[in-house]
Amino acid sequence: MTSTSETTPVLSVRDLTCEFSTAGGTVRAVNGVSFDLAPGETLGVVGESGSGKSITMLAILGLLAANGRITGGSVTLDGVELVGASEKRLQSVRGREISMIFQDPMTALNPVMTIAAQIDESLKRHSRGLDRRGRQSRIIELLDQVRIPNAVRRARQYPHEFSGGMRQRAMIAMAMANRPRILLADEPTTALDVTVQAQILDLLHDVQVETGTALVMITHDLGVIAEVADRALVMYAGRVVETGTAAELFAEPRHPYTRGLLASRPTLDDTDGGDLDAIPGQPPNPARLPSGCSFRPRCDLAQGRTECAEAPELAVLGEGRAAACHFHTELALSERPA
Repeated sequence: MTSTSETTPVLSVRDLTCEFSTAGGTVRAVNGVSFDLAPGETLGVVGESGSGKSITMLAILGLLAANGRITGGSVTLDGVELVGASEKRLQSVRGREISMIFQDPMTALNPVMTIAAQIDESLKRHSRGLDRRGRQSRIIELLDQVRIPNAVRRARQYPHEFSGGMRQRAMIAMAMANRPRILLADEPTTALDVTVQAQILDLLHDVQVETGTALVMITHDLGVIAEVADRALVMYAGRVVETGTAAELFAEPRHPYTRGLLASRPTLDDTDGGDLDAIPGQPPNPARLPSGCSFRPRCDLAQGRTECAEAPELAVLGEGRAAACHFHTELALSERPA
């Protein structure tokens, strides 16, 4: 982890809004998302499925589906605008400046190409100073870096010959092939068991230390956020509802949704065998968001309070600290989750 209070952001997102055209009309999936990412920093993005986490990152790379579009906001890489950039410009950024580790490597990797051939594709495009022998050497170096044993032999194998953890390592090697400055990791440990998950998180940390790469970690797992993130962004219904350092969010959540996520975590000292504390209800349908605060139907704090009929602004609570709740001060005084 790194201190970033006085570091110029390598990536800056301001008021990003994304919409999708559907048979039922226009759906706003991301609504006014803003954040900065400093060199070498790890930003954790957390929220339930449908909260807009992955769509935000795909929008940054210009990889929205054909029916999706950015309708507002700004994404700058070293001060250079990416929203509205040509496809040629975006292709030069993808894989070289910003890389992405997708959630399921088995579907992201091409099943009819060897691991070496897939990494080589990226090297051919972005590392044109390397000849064939240089690229082969770089591929073996990358597989060694992500701790794949017998790298020379493994490079000639196909994805189906790798275990789940090995495929995820191969995806990381591919993402790191051109030494990108930013790595977007979309649920990189979801399909892995606890032991392999820990190994992948250690690997990502080691890669960051060695290369200085900034990391955005998208996850449902608050334990992952606690372990790897410098700062955290909590998203709900396409909006940022709370942001701050990981330590601040765990010690003093200032939004009921964050508090609910923390309270629903299993703990090692839970000896009563009871059920987990679940957040009632379901995340809202983006096509039919409730009026006012989107979290109001699931929020025990909002019941009977007229203030929540209006959508709260993201109130600044301190340097790098903000929460979108009318009662963030009341939450600061309430009993914190274990």
